[in-house]
Amino acid sequence: MKKYILNFILLILCLSSGAQINDNKIRLSVLKKGITNHTFIFGKWTKEGNTETHLNYLGTVTTAKGKAYKLMTSVWYWGLSHRATSGILLFSIKNKQIGIYHLGSVTNIPDKLINGKLFFTNADNSDCDNSVTTIIDFTQDIPKQIFLKCKGNYGDLYYFSQE
Repeated sequence: MKKYILNFILLILCLSSGAQINDNKIRLSVLKKGITNHTFIFGKWTKEGNTETHLNYLGTVTTAKGKAYKLMTSVWYWGLSHRATSGILLFSIKNKQIGIYHLGSVTNIPDKLINGKLFFTNADNSDCDNSVTTIIDFTQDIPKQIFLKCKGNYGDLYYFSQE
């Protein structure tokens, strides 16, 4: 009986892994296209368990020390209740992922990258002051943490996690 249960579990794991999107592959495909500020959608979320990934290549940042990085946002929709996992991904100029800022909400995704600075508005976040904009400067180096303003002195703090 244990053998049948184990085989059944292995079968389910194999089937579910075949339905998942290879994140590294799709991220690399978006980086290779080099199209900025366009959301590429992979997969299709359904209540039956399929997932959907939205990737947006923001562009390249060069630091004062001459290091260049590529920035991309990622939103992965999953689960019966359409949950989302979002982040800002950083890559080397050779498209090797070097780290991520795991964000708490899709409303914390940056709006644009201009001259090495990420701009975050609260336009899609009804809980925050819509007149507040946060600007994070990447021209000196990769910030170890970023603070996204919401209302007054309140907001969300996110740390850079190296891969």
